[in-house]
Amino acid sequence: MQRIDVLYFAWVRERIGLPRERVETDAATVAGLVAELAAREERYALAFADLTSLRVALDQELADFGASLEGVREVAFFPPMTGG
Repeated sequence: MQRIDVLYFAWVRERIGLPRERVETDAATVAGLVAELAAREERYALAFADLTSLRVALDQELADFGASLEGVREVAFFPPMTGG
């Protein structure tokens, strides 16, 4: 079990209703954490329904959903950035 600060940005924050929270997780990967969060309540399930429309950063470094959470202190979820 580890504690991780989870940050939500843009429409992810709007759907979940929180900018950040500290969670206790047994998940080994980002995908495992997403599964735990989505199982909490409908608002989380809706926010994580389409992972192709989400990006993730671990300790402020872009990562993918298969990335390990070992030693990670902060996970951030946000929509893809657009250029221009």
